Amino acid sequence: MARPRQHAPEALHAQVMAASAAWLDTQPVHKLSLRFLAREVGCAPSTLLKLYGSFGNLLQHVNLETLARLHQAVAPLLDEPSPEARLKELAMAYWQFARSDAYRWQLLFDYPLAQEGELDRRQSDMIEGLFLRVEGSLKEYQPNLGEAEARRLARTLWGSVHGLVQLGLNERLGYWQSEPLEVKELLEQLLTTMLNGLRVDRP
Repeated sequence: MARPRQHAPEALHAQVMAASAAWLDTQPVHKLSLRFLAREVGCAPSTLLKLYGSFGNLLQHVNLETLARLHQAVAPLLDEPSPEARLKELAMAYWQFARSDAYRWQLLFDYPLAQEGELDRRQSDMIEGLFLRVEGSLKEYQPNLGEAEARRLARTLWGSVHGLVQLGLNERLGYWQSEPLEVKELLEQLLTTMLNGLRVDRP
């Protein structure tokens, strides 16, 4: 087993992120510990504390990786020429990402994000980048939207998308005629209703 001094910081970070990802593939974060990760990568817990400062900061780096994965998941959809289709595909990709990586998703939204420093800036920039994709598509769909209105609408829309996704993950959407309501159908209805409202001519 490698000694702590044999770990270069970049290599150790990559190993820690890989071990965290392997854990979150099958188990929730509340059962994960610094001691377990240290054992997995072959170093002392104090080495990880020296690298990250705290277990909380380590988890913030995992959240950064989650945001990066989400960016990668939606990036190909930006080639869709129709803003209406693009927004609907973004919503479906959001749902698919959450469903396929549920424990990583849970960490991102159940655990407080960084509040200051470099981690805060990096997370904020990545979240803002996701909102800007929605905002840009809305402005393309309805060019008469003002900057402030488009900004608010993008967040209103995506807050609604996120709420449906979260309820879907928790199986709290209810039933219709003894059948569970489907997230995809509700997302489609949400996007169609909002975009139809934006189609009205504006001065």
